[in-house]
Amino acid sequence: MRRRTFLAAAPAVAAAATLRPAALSAAEPRPAFQPAGDEIFTRSDVRGGDRPVGASFASRSAVYGRSGAAGTSQPLATLAGIEILKKGGSAVDAAIAINACLGFLEPTACGIGGDVYAMLWDPAAKTVVGMAGSGRSPRGLSLETVRSRAKGGALPAYGALSVSVPGAVDGWWTLHQRYGQLKWAELFEPAIAYAEGGVPVPDIISHYMRRAMANFLKPGMGIEETANAVKTFGKGPRAGEIFRNPDLARTYRMIAQGGRDAYYEGPIAKTVDAYFKRIGGWIDRADLAAHRSEWSQPFATNYRGVDVHALAANTQGIATLQMLNMIEQFDMRGAGFQSAQSIHLQIEAKRLAYEDRARYYADPDFADVPNAWLVSKDYAEARARLIDPQRINPSVRPGQAPSKGDTTYFTVADASGMMISMIQSNFRGMGSGLVADGLGFMFQDRGQLFSLKDGHPNLYAPGKRPFQTIIPGFATKDGAPWLSFGVMGGDMQPQGQTQIIVNRVDYGLDVQAAGDSPRWHHEGSSQAMGEDSPGMGPLGLLRLESGVPDATRQALIDRGWTLGESDGGFGRYQCVEHRMSGAERVYAAASEMRADGLALAY
Repeated sequence: MRRRTFLAAAPAVAAAATLRPAALSAAEPRPAFQPAGDEIFTRSDVRGGDRPVGASFASRSAVYGRSGAAGTSQPLATLAGIEILKKGGSAVDAAIAINACLGFLEPTACGIGGDVYAMLWDPAAKTVVGMAGSGRSPRGLSLETVRSRAKGGALPAYGALSVSVPGAVDGWWTLHQRYGQLKWAELFEPAIAYAEGGVPVPDIISHYMRRAMANFLKPGMGIEETANAVKTFGKGPRAGEIFRNPDLARTYRMIAQGGRDAYYEGPIAKTVDAYFKRIGGWIDRADLAAHRSEWSQPFATNYRGVDVHALAANTQGIATLQMLNMIEQFDMRGAGFQSAQSIHLQIEAKRLAYEDRARYYADPDFADVPNAWLVSKDYAEARARLIDPQRINPSVRPGQAPSKGDTTYFTVADASGMMISMIQSNFRGMGSGLVADGLGFMFQDRGQLFSLKDGHPNLYAPGKRPFQTIIPGFATKDGAPWLSFGVMGGDMQPQGQTQIIVNRVDYGLDVQAAGDSPRWHHEGSSQAMGEDSPGMGPLGLLRLESGVPDATRQALIDRGWTLGESDGGFGRYQCVEHRMSGAERVYAAASEMRADGLALAY
């Protein structure tokens, strides 16, 4: 659809809101997350070139193929996944190979020191299947010890206290045992070759690696030792500089030859056990040996004819469903694309859903989480009545349940119709800062998300899974797969997933433009949870990307929203869409302009 046609199809208020002043100050400050020297390229009166078709703000077209598709945040990982598919591998095989590659190529976001979740379309069973590969806290670490070492009433962000058992490798093994087509060892060949031979590091990954390493090395960070991290990553490579990780290549060879047992019971487990004993940590061989991933039945809600699926377990997945259920009560098409009304309604739904997120979400093995009630339409209708389309609700609280209790995303599709939506993370800033002797990967700091509040369902306990922010996304139509998608990035993930669905369903944007559309990110709530920032006041802080129209921005300020600077925290999106061309299957794949990534199809 041409830009003129798109605006003409939207309400007049929305069309007016897309117009920008003819001249804006070239002296406006650059976004805080961009490096000095880029001011000349971040003027708010400069926009991208004109596309002859589609939304004017789209960065590029979707890519199309019949046999397979993949989208990741690093082009070499995407290429590896396509090559696995061409060798006869399944979408699961390709996803494992991609994830192994990204553990080397994008260590700022993921690695085998972290956890993994997946949803996939099983073409044989004709259903969406979920898998949770989330590790537990050390069984030898008591609540009393955690509290004695807490900082400001919370677990520290880095160091051994924040480390939970990594679930990624067992998650890969679990998926491969059911859905793999190639031999396990073949899946690690691309990652080993990259790690041994070295690759030039792209701009965004370089930026975050250097920032993370500088952070780890600050005085007073509480990390037991950083020499291994420095040996592995140095200060972080500069953009275009070749990076190698021979230690990780050796670790991958052990996993390729010995399977998941090499990691959880064999030589890798032995090294991990010795390392944590040496630095005074708590993860041991018994914790690793006890770990198992689990198959998980996703929840789903219907949003205007589209079934959107989400994992519950210990994740924030159902927050997406809660938000969509509330938003469905309003005429979003009539509100207008990128209008203040549209964004206001979405933020208010977010605030209400995140109050429940802070109150109820936790490991269901330790808490009676009322998931079915939280995602019900009746509850959503009641919550939606708290949303005033014209005014901010000054005080939102969690609902009263009936009595009875940093990340990488990628997606792959294959010729059989299998589609996998997969997300994997070390959590904040590359992870805990800890790298075991000679293994070449960093351990996650996911345990930092436990609560220390008595009575809270996410209260720390030994052998418990912490609250998880990482969530894959999946949507179906009429019992068939439609979208395998995700928006990585902490508490942004349900907000980003919701914006993708609204852009596709309500505003009719294609698979690429839906991700390129300017995003909003709301931070803060009355009850902090996960990455929510405290001390922001009852209304929190609203961040808007620079592409949000000036008229919309001003209208949101007029409604009372406090706007923060654009900080780069708007998530990173990948998607594969399943569609039919007559009787033949076609995949349309999209990637993210906010990352270094690439989508390919063939």
